[in-house]
Amino acid sequence: MKPPVARRGNHKITVQGVTIEDPYAWLRDKDYPKVDDAEILGYLKAENAYFAEWQREASMLTEALFEEMKGRIKEDDSSVPNPDGDWLYWWAFETGAQYRNWYRKPKAGGDAQLLLSEPELAKGKEYFRLGTMDVSPDGKLMAFSVDSNGSERFELKIRDIASGKDIATVAPDSLGGVAWTSDSKGLVWAQASAEWRPTKIWLHRLGAAASELIHEEKEAGYWLLPSTTQDRKWILLNSYTETSNDIRLLDPADPAKPLVLVKPRKAGVRYSIDSRGDKLFVLTNDDHVNFRIATAPVADPGNWTTLVAGSDDVYLTDITAFTSYLAVEQRLRGLDQIRLIFPDGTERQVQFPEASYTASLGANAEPDAPALRISYSSMITPNTVFDYKLASSELLTLKVQEIPSGYDASQYATERLYAPARDGTRVPVSVVYRRDYVKDGTKPLHVYGYGAYGIATPPSFSSTRLSMLDRGFAYAIIHTRGGDDLGYQWYLDGKLEKRENTFNDFVDATRYLNKQGFGRPGLNSASGGSAGGWLMGAVVVQAPQLWGAIVAHVPFVDIVNTMLDDSLPLTPGEWPEWGDPRTDEVVLKRLIHLSPYEQVKPGPFPPMLITGGLSDPRVTYWEPAKWAARIRAVKTDDNLLLLKINMGAGHGGKSGRFDRLRETAEEYAFIMMALDGRAKA
Repeated sequence: MKPPVARRGNHKITVQGVTIEDPYAWLRDKDYPKVDDAEILGYLKAENAYFAEWQREASMLTEALFEEMKGRIKEDDSSVPNPDGDWLYWWAFETGAQYRNWYRKPKAGGDAQLLLSEPELAKGKEYFRLGTMDVSPDGKLMAFSVDSNGSERFELKIRDIASGKDIATVAPDSLGGVAWTSDSKGLVWAQASAEWRPTKIWLHRLGAAASELIHEEKEAGYWLLPSTTQDRKWILLNSYTETSNDIRLLDPADPAKPLVLVKPRKAGVRYSIDSRGDKLFVLTNDDHVNFRIATAPVADPGNWTTLVAGSDDVYLTDITAFTSYLAVEQRLRGLDQIRLIFPDGTERQVQFPEASYTASLGANAEPDAPALRISYSSMITPNTVFDYKLASSELLTLKVQEIPSGYDASQYATERLYAPARDGTRVPVSVVYRRDYVKDGTKPLHVYGYGAYGIATPPSFSSTRLSMLDRGFAYAIIHTRGGDDLGYQWYLDGKLEKRENTFNDFVDATRYLNKQGFGRPGLNSASGGSAGGWLMGAVVVQAPQLWGAIVAHVPFVDIVNTMLDDSLPLTPGEWPEWGDPRTDEVVLKRLIHLSPYEQVKPGPFPPMLITGGLSDPRVTYWEPAKWAARIRAVKTDDNLLLLKINMGAGHGGKSGRFDRLRETAEEYAFIMMALDGRAKA
């Protein structure tokens, strides 16, 4: 079967005297988010048919990988129950089920009560995702939201728990979490606008015909979402971009009272808050790039007094104000730490059993946590749930991820390396491999990266990854600039005019790994998604011969056209990240230079698998489609190029746990088949 060839148009635009050719602009449906143009759908279906032809060739390997991955999943898995008030809450899978059931039972003892059945809600749907699920303070009602097509517009409902009946449909287009009023008679929620931006906060009163508008964000690019403080004394309305925000306090006991602004927004300054009684705790980068912790009286919320000063070495990432102590999540040279600060000024740090790991606070729903729930793993240690006992400083293991088909951690090794980038910066790399992996350049290497929005990529465990390791791969996570793995400055050094650092770090770290005996040019595969898909597109342009296979999931690759279009969901909020090319010629030329779609030139490309989702509101389907079409038209090799568009899903791909596994199996099969024969060449 021959690959599809997209029609080439002659669409051009001129911005600031620069003419930009966009020959595949027609792939964007003019009625988006509705997509019903026959020519567009015909082309996407042709690409999917071409992918399906490859699937048939790869079916034996894909099926073997899928069965391996499925065998590592405990099918009737369940979570550790979490206490909240008079109840214990947990989820559980039934054997063979794609989705969870959610339960609770009285702390004092009694029968389990089914709160919500995802399999029932998902019945007959190609896609299903549970958004929020929040029980009212009196324990009688539950708010929950559902996305049925991947568009991330969640239908929000209220259910009477005793009867199991849904008593109200609050909205068809909610986004984010919800917050109950103290009397359990009102629900605060955020609405996704026509452009899929949450800019309005509403209060729905039980029995009312419509919700009441509480607050609206007027400034373009800011998202507005509600949350609740740990002591449940305040509902927080956070208006934010990646670089600045402000927070207003809403009294859940009297939602009609005026909102209280904690502190006005300021360019480049971010803050988050929690509360304990009449005191606020503030985490902010207002005077140090790695943040400080301050306190303020609720009566004067903008009067911040430093509790923990900013540090060049310690990066403060989150705070939770429990009744008995303040829990601080932080990183020291990229290593996760949990630090406890007590009201008398004393401190304690939770000690973990390995030298390299990832750790964070787990589900701690109650105002206080004498047993602090913690999530933990490493590249070789399966996901683990701990309770840290405050009274004894004991780390109690509650659950370790079970691998039914068997797993022996002693057969695997992990390293933390530092690769020199071309500007002299040392880039951390986390590598895992079987102990029999020979570092002589004859074994394949897979590298993964993201590197954007200040989102770190933790060195955590993956049971699916074992299928690569057991087939002779080493697997590396490259912690490029653009994430905040080594602190907030690490993030700042990979955005705006420094964006190219992210791509250089990835290429340079891969070459360094090759010099250490991990893989070699042509025997390296790489993957990334969303902004990590931009990374994949950039490194293919920069070093095409380095890669034996590239997988780009929902890749953000049509950078210039997207940043010029303020009608798209994320664009205004992206300008602080990448710059606004509409008004700045320097930014425009920089983004043209860095945009994978603009930089497609005739020449060789490695084998590539590109994915997208028709309902994806974050990276619209036409970005991967246009990019694949442009590459296919000019590539000078016969390497395989596949485009798969999920016609009934969005940014995260398919939703069921086994469907997701099958997509991972497809990805791994593509990589292994692309590299087959090169390992000994």
